[in-house]
Amino acid sequence: MSDNHTADANAARDVEEFRYVMDNIRHQVGHVIVGQDEVVEQLLITLLVGGHCLITGMPGTAKTLLVRTLSESLGLDFNRIQFTPDLMPTDITGTDIIDDDENGRRAWSFVPGPIFTNVLLADEINRTPPKTQAALLEAMQENSATVRGTMHQLPKPFFVLATQNPLELEGTYPLPEAQLDRFLFNLLLDYLDADSEMEVVARFTSDRPTPKPTQCTDAEQILAFQRLVRQVPVSESVARHAVNLVRATRPVYSDAPDIVKRYVKFGASVRATLFLTLSAKARALMQGRYHVTVEDMNALAAPVLRHRVLLNYFADSDGVSMEDIIDETIKTLG
Repeated sequence: MSDNHTADANAARDVEEFRYVMDNIRHQVGHVIVGQDEVVEQLLITLLVGGHCLITGMPGTAKTLLVRTLSESLGLDFNRIQFTPDLMPTDITGTDIIDDDENGRRAWSFVPGPIFTNVLLADEINRTPPKTQAALLEAMQENSATVRGTMHQLPKPFFVLATQNPLELEGTYPLPEAQLDRFLFNLLLDYLDADSEMEVVARFTSDRPTPKPTQCTDAEQILAFQRLVRQVPVSESVARHAVNLVRATRPVYSDAPDIVKRYVKFGASVRATLFLTLSAKARALMQGRYHVTVEDMNALAAPVLRHRVLLNYFADSDGVSMEDIIDETIKTLG
């Protein structure tokens, strides 16, 4: 009995420490970033699950500043790659060079590329050719980079934030659906409301020093938090809701909602169910709970599903958006 009490006390302490650190991170990021609380929360969830994130937003919405600020508050190394049409795979993974050793003999030595970091901002990932995209996506999947047949392990944690904007799509290389599926979330970074925009103007057009976040944690603690997230229990009924929600996006099933059967070409895969469940676990912990609810699942359905469900041409002609599909599917399930 005492062992159970000790385990419960340790779990409660771990959850409390987790929530304290997460709240502190959001507070520090809020010193710099205005009006993006939901996006910051979902970026933290991505990190806590050990996944990667795709952000779609207009130019000038502070995507780079957001990622840099978050990495500073986490105490993690940060690199940024501006993806361009002439970027080669070795430009991001690194390469072997011939170097002279201390004895004057020549030997191959590996020079790591910018991918060897904790937080990597892949800016405008759709502007580089598929070969270079594949090198990054391999690293995301395997947590390693292979150069000249040698595998090099990446640091842990490793978190890729890839951005793309919906403008100027001529000459770009859109990510195939199979590669999009590797991203945990697809977040939409929208314009700020008027009050938040006024606050941004006040902060960044005065002679006051630019706010700097304080480090709140480190890589070792983040890895411990990732393990803690996976320990959160999920009841059978809540897990069944996640399965039913993802299955409802597949028009091939007879019990799919009418809107899905009419407007969806391909639904989400099992990977969506896994990511939705893991993300809901992280969200529950961030709210101080050690159990997952249906509301956690529904709240994260849009960022998990919006890049995994492929609409048909009827949706485009009738003006039906992905958000409409997801909202209606959630309402149908109740």
